[in-house]
Amino acid sequence: MTNELIRSKLTEKFGEQLIGWEEPYGMLTFEVPTEMNLKVLQFLFDDPELKFQFLTDITAVHYPDNKGKEMAVVYHVHNLVDNVRIRFKVFTDINKPDVFSATALYSGANWMERETYDFFGVNFIGHPNLKRILNVDDMEYFPMRKEFPLEDQTRRDKDDEMFGR
Repeated sequence: MTNELIRSKLTEKFGEQLIGWEEPYGMLTFEVPTEMNLKVLQFLFDDPELKFQFLTDITAVHYPDNKGKEMAVVYHVHNLVDNVRIRFKVFTDINKPDVFSATALYSGANWMERETYDFFGVNFIGHPNLKRILNVDDMEYFPMRKEFPLEDQTRRDKDDEMFGR
C-alpha cells in the first residue's frame, strides 16, 4: 500500500475538503475540517483496502500564533495488515475547542481523549466520561498550552555564573 493510493482513495471520497498533504519522513499527513474527523476515521476504518483499524495516538498541539486555528488535534492511525501509518490533523479555535469523540469507533480513544482534554482543554463531544485523568480535578488551566513562560527569567539561580560559565 502506498501513500499515493491512500491519498487517491481519500480524495475520491472527500474531494478537496482534505488539504495540506505532506509526507514528512514518509508518513502521509493531511488536514481534515473539524466537523469531519469522525467521517474520515470511519472511512479509513471501514474501507476494505485501507483497513486503518488501530488508533495509535490522539494528542493536541497548541499553535498560539495561528489565530482561529490555535488548537490542532492530531490522530495517528495504523493499518496493521500492511504496516502503514498515517496522521491527520483537525484545527479548532482555542476559545471553542470542540471535536467529535472517536470512542464509538475506537475504544482506546477513551483515555487518549481524556489525556488530551486534561492537558490541552480539547472538548471531545460525545465522550462518555470526559474528565481529568492525570492532573488534579480542581486544576483551572491546561498545562500543555503555550500560555505561560517556560521559566521565570528573573530567577538568579539560573544565571550562567552560578554554573561556572
